[in-house]
Amino acid sequence: MSVDVWKFAQDNVLLIAVAAASGGMLLWPIIRGGASGGLGTLEATQLINREDAMVVDVRSPEEFSVGHIVNARNIPVADIESRLREIEKHKKKPVIVMCERGSRAGRAANVLKAKGFEKVHVLAGGIEAWRSAGLPVAKT
Repeated sequence: MSVDVWKFAQDNVLLIAVAAASGGMLLWPIIRGGASGGLGTLEATQLINREDAMVVDVRSPEEFSVGHIVNARNIPVADIESRLREIEKHKKKPVIVMCERGSRAGRAANVLKAKGFEKVHVLAGGIEAWRSAGLPVAKT
């Protein structure tokens, strides 16, 4: 009987560990990005095409020049507050914020939301997800 109790305890520990790992994987993008959820590449292309969403790429100018979403505006995350005037006319339009993988974009999105931008989204997975989906990338 004591062997059965030990086996039951081992099985539950494994289940708890699997549940904790799964939960961690679901929360990781939120923890890294500082913003809830994220917009997939399909939703992003729909917003760009249907609602003329503006794409703000918060990577460095060097990263941006290697490849970026067509018509994206490059405003590095460190400059987002000081360059708000450049994009203020888009406060009521959808804004898609993106970086390499999503962490810098989350921080920038939080700043834009705090400054009154109404429809701010983070591109989940950043430019890496965009490229992986086979979507067009421009170089400067």
